Amino acid sequence: MQHGSADFRLLNRYQHGFPLVSQPFAAIGREEGLSEAAVLDTYRRLSRDGVVSRIGAVFPPRRLGASTLAAVTVPDDQIESAAAIINRHAAVNHNYQREHELKLWFVVTAADATARDAVLAEIAAGTGAEVLSLPLLDAFHIDLGFDLQGGAKRVGGGQCHPAPPLEAGARRLIEVLQEGLPLVPRPYARLAGAAGLDESAAIRLLSGWQEDGTVKRLGVVVHHRELGYTANAMCVWDVPDALVAELGPRLAAANGVTLCYRRQRALPRWRYNLFCMIHGRTREAVLAQRAALAVTLGLDAYGHDVLFSLRRFKQRGARYVGPAHG
Repeated sequence: MQHGSADFRLLNRYQHGFPLVSQPFAAIGREEGLSEAAVLDTYRRLSRDGVVSRIGAVFPPRRLGASTLAAVTVPDDQIESAAAIINRHAAVNHNYQREHELKLWFVVTAADATARDAVLAEIAAGTGAEVLSLPLLDAFHIDLGFDLQGGAKRVGGGQCHPAPPLEAGARRLIEVLQEGLPLVPRPYARLAGAAGLDESAAIRLLSGWQEDGTVKRLGVVVHHRELGYTANAMCVWDVPDALVAELGPRLAAANGVTLCYRRQRALPRWRYNLFCMIHGRTREAVLAQRAALAVTLGLDAYGHDVLFSLRRFKQRGARYVGPAHG
């Protein structure tokens, strides 16, 4: 995909700030010199091709529900069957095989900690494996809406407080929004109807959620592998707890870092607490980026590891409302 092409612009420019108006695809068309039909046709094609995961809301961690990163060790000949057991749960939104003795890494997001832990227990029973749970402690940068041209990124994180209790209409709107915006001329009207609201009420709710931080961003969510970012490394360090608050934001601000957070250790099997993700087009490029960051920040004075992803078994938006299975 060439930089400057209509496809590239529609992907790159609208990862943030997707128009919150009655006819957003028409608004994008006016900005890009395209018809509404052309914009919709492009997003539909990119969705069919697997480049676009969805167009919708990304919620910050711990604002809604409860989540954790989890990992299991299974024999090599059971990886696919264990992945299928894990993927069976709607509460699982990401599931990757990584280069480590802990082979499968997945994210569980549920309505609350009790529901989350019940899913983890069912996965442990189904796979026959011990499940390590690594809850988030501090989010220094969680977005994945980075500039595909390699330019400046938006960094944000830190503490995120739970949202106040939601009324029934708002909960229904979140439930239908989890699937992303329908690719129709008036997507907010379609969502509103499914939630029992009118279009203006749905737009007001979304606008308010953006202002109060319930929605981190509204925009295009891409599949990075389909765009050529096939080298995906989870880089981890065992940093003294007293230094994480200083090193985490510095690591998060570096170009090339797409996620950065502090997670709870799971001793004795997992001693690392500072994580970042680096996505690149080649393994060599990712390792060079990681090495440069480690030198600049002095990170490799501490225990460390690099876990490249081998296979993607599941990647979709988190489900905060609705059934835990399916």
